[in-house]
Amino acid sequence: MNLPWMQRFGAVSGVILGLSIGVPGLIEAFTGETAGTSFVIGLGAAAFGAPAVTGIYLRQAAAAGRFGAIAYAVNLVGLGLFAAVAFALNLVLYFLDEAVVKDLLAGPTRIAFLLAAVTFVIGTLMFGVSMLRARVYGRILAIGYALSLTALALLAPLPDTPVTSGIHVLVCVALVGLSISLWRSVRT
Repeated sequence: MNLPWMQRFGAVSGVILGLSIGVPGLIEAFTGETAGTSFVIGLGAAAFGAPAVTGIYLRQAAAAGRFGAIAYAVNLVGLGLFAAVAFALNLVLYFLDEAVVKDLLAGPTRIAFLLAAVTFVIGTLMFGVSMLRARVYGRILAIGYALSLTALALLAPLPDTPVTSGIHVLVCVALVGLSISLWRSVRT
């Protein structure tokens, strides 16, 4: 296993993930949600979330111990579920009539979305705590990751506002900061 390559891939994925959340979020502060911003957010989360979190974890794995491994696992599962929700919200439901979306969310889809969000929040908070305990990344980055991604999940069902756009930008800052820190630490 080539860990330096995987960590660098994770760092690049983290930057792309952060930008795919932050740039559309910033645009939406002025335009509201558009097909273009939805497309970027939906694909970015689905494609780059898992490699980004894996790269971030690999750097701290030795220092994070058993709790860190469990936190990574829960975070990875939650991220996969939440990325699927983001994909569905931004690339499927966005293009459907409101009445159809309302009917879908009245059934088991709503429960699945809620379970995905809860798993994601728990995993994100656990992973943030593991970063704080491992002391490999800066405290501000670890706290920023945990709080901004948690806020993103909690605000996801609400209509887009300047506050939700600001959260998207904070998520971008946390992910890009962690990714830069990861990139700088990798020895080839």
